[in-house]
Amino acid sequence: MSGALAEAREAIDAVDRELLDAVNRRLGLVRRLHQHKLENGLPLRDPGREESLIGRLQEANGGPLSADGVAELFHCVLDLVRREIHGS
Repeated sequence: MSGALAEAREAIDAVDRELLDAVNRRLGLVRRLHQHKLENGLPLRDPGREESLIGRLQEANGGPLSADGVAELFHCVLDLVRREIHGS
């Protein structure tokens, strides 16, 4: 394997670990918020906030991920976090 290929793969592996760490941190924060909402009788989900979040992220996105890609990515993250919380 060439040096350039090995470097690229190592860099991609590092980013993958960062993504994993970020999703796990987000899940921990959402679990705490979920518990707070349960204890205080608040609705667990706010679809308006979720769409607002995606809109803000689309505006902040510097690319090359498209706006549609941002929306798809974060809909997946939100769905995954919901499943993880309700499944545990």
